[in-house]
Amino acid sequence: MNELSHFVDGQRVAGKSGRFADVTNPALGEVTARVPLASRAEIDDAVARAARAQVGWGNTNPQRRARVMMAFGALINENMDRLAELVSREHGKTLPDARGDVQRGLEVVEVCMGAPALLKGEFTDNGGPGIDLHSMRQPLGVVAGITPFNFPAMIPLWKMAPALACGNAMILKPSERVPSTSLMLAELLKEAGLPDGVLQVVNGDKEAVDAILDNETVQAVGFVGSTPIAQYIYGRAATNGKRAQCFGGAKNHMIVMPDADLDKAADALVGAGYGAAGERCMAISVAVPVGAETADRLIAKLIPRIEKLKVGPYTSGEDVDYGPVITAAARQRIEGLIASGVDQGAELVIDGRGLSIQGYENGYFIGPSLFDRVTPAMDIYREEIFGPVLCTVRADGYEDALDLIMDNPSGNGTAIFTADGDTARDFAHRVNVGMVGINFPIPVPLSYHTFGGWKKSAFGDLNQYGPDAFRFYTRTKTVTSRWFSGIREGGEFSFRAMD
Repeated sequence: MNELSHFVDGQRVAGKSGRFADVTNPALGEVTARVPLASRAEIDDAVARAARAQVGWGNTNPQRRARVMMAFGALINENMDRLAELVSREHGKTLPDARGDVQRGLEVVEVCMGAPALLKGEFTDNGGPGIDLHSMRQPLGVVAGITPFNFPAMIPLWKMAPALACGNAMILKPSERVPSTSLMLAELLKEAGLPDGVLQVVNGDKEAVDAILDNETVQAVGFVGSTPIAQYIYGRAATNGKRAQCFGGAKNHMIVMPDADLDKAADALVGAGYGAAGERCMAISVAVPVGAETADRLIAKLIPRIEKLKVGPYTSGEDVDYGPVITAAARQRIEGLIASGVDQGAELVIDGRGLSIQGYENGYFIGPSLFDRVTPAMDIYREEIFGPVLCTVRADGYEDALDLIMDNPSGNGTAIFTADGDTARDFAHRVNVGMVGINFPIPVPLSYHTFGGWKKSAFGDLNQYGPDAFRFYTRTKTVTSRWFSGIREGGEFSFRAMD
């Protein structure tokens, strides 16, 4: 069996803790590798090495750091298929979806090629008599990224690219379920010219996470995962005096107004609800048609589209719509929530349970499920299912639909489909959600904007990538200066310079 490693000081190194986790191919349901789980001592050693490497990297001018990002971006492009295959093998995504995972991370790397412009400070000339002021953005030192299983390339790139472009060293702890992509990205960064030790990839579980949070040298932590873990990491990081941006779970709604193009709305719901097996924090998991007639027509359009979805392993080719979920436990949980929906009175229109694919009988596949007449009291509404399940909550009117979203504790993404500009504008202005789509189902901002939710979907003041990332990974220092260069008289002051 393949035994994976950490990546420390520019090379792969074996784990020393004696503890390992299994890495599984979810399409086969087979263990394909073991990944070492770092001890607290291994984390502390990696941090100490990163701190030494950061001194030189932090003093490297931003343009030279940007050139490393340029070379890194070129290498990602050259190795797109290899990276996508790693993503698919360990996560289960289809190859087109895996390429999209890499591409969205690459786009953040491309923005970081503009680091010199994004790191510029400010200057005030003659702010007082003979006094000038200027500010500069300086790196924090050693920072950490703790990333989830559902985007093995994209989210590590969202963390590492801005952090490194700002002059920091980074400890990256990827999900132990999908470690190989981060290890390959680290090797590509070394090839691109990143000095050894500036990026350390250390695999691990809660012991490694707590060691990162408790290490005094680590100045900031970025996390993406479930809401309870996001809240835990944010609280422990803040208690230890660290900056933290922690992004949690979601329950994303899409309102469908009576004037919407229902064919486009149905297509959008199928893609946003079932793509990547629903394992996306920006997936639409709740459709909210306004009015009984709209709901009936929407359900009628959804059924044939959902029934045509093809589920299978990434090796089946480009026409597969989505693959397996990440683990057998995840499938069991999803099927348990579907059962609870039935027990609590929702109408199960399409049942995806019990799917078996010839030759992949041990894979963690689950077919698409569709619920109608879901209510906010049901478990399938209250919990983030994180699987290929779309719930329909019928609303009597626009205000009822809006209230449903406003009252939900999550606030990651939302959307509305309508032909009325006034309704769309009102929705975008009033809804208490961080990312809003208008006739656009998954409103993930482009990489030169910024990504982040509201309410219990995010903890911390600053968002991921874009300008916020450069603010998060730097400190602002402001200098007030006055130079005594001789004798100046006749103004508001007069003095003689001291030798």
